Amino acid sequence: MKKLRAFLEKYREIIAYLFWGVMTTLVSWLSYALFELIFHSVPGQLFGVALSIQLANVLSWICAVLFAYVTNKLWVFDSKSWEASVVWPELLKFLSARAATGVLEVVGVPLLVRLGLDQTLLGREGFVAKILVSVVVIVLNYVLSKLVVFRKDRERRQDDET
Repeated sequence: MKKLRAFLEKYREIIAYLFWGVMTTLVSWLSYALFELIFHSVPGQLFGVALSIQLANVLSWICAVLFAYVTNKLWVFDSKSWEASVVWPELLKFLSARAATGVLEVVGVPLLVRLGLDQTLLGREGFVAKILVSVVVIVLNYVLSKLVVFRKDRERRQDDET
C-alpha cells in the first residue's frame, strides 16, 4: 500500500491530467456528436467538408476548452487563486495555448476527412479523424499547460514550500 501511495503522490499531476484530459476529451467528443447531430442537415461545404462537421468541430472545441481551464486550474496544477492578478494572465496564456492547438484541431479534422479518413464511428461521420487529432492535441496541451500556463504559480508554490 505504501508503494501505491508513493507512486500516486509522485505522479499525481500526470494522473490528474490524464483523468481530466479524458474527461475533457469526452466533453469534446460528446459535444461534437451532439452538434453534428443538430447541424447534420445544414447544407453546404467549407473547404470540401460538410458544414455540419465544421460547426460541430468548432463548437465542441469551445466546450472542451472551457471545461479544461477549470479542471486544469483547480485539480491538475493546483492554481487555487481566483484573484484577477493571477486569473487574467493565466487565462490569457491558457486560451492562447489552446487556440494554437485548437487551430490544429479545427484544421486537422477536416483535413484528415478530406484526405480520406472519413470513416463513420458510432454513427457520426469524421469521428475517426476527430479521435486521432484529439490524441495529438492532448499531449501538446499538457506540455503547454505545464511549461507555459501554470508555470509561474507552480514556481511560487515551490518557493513557499522551501
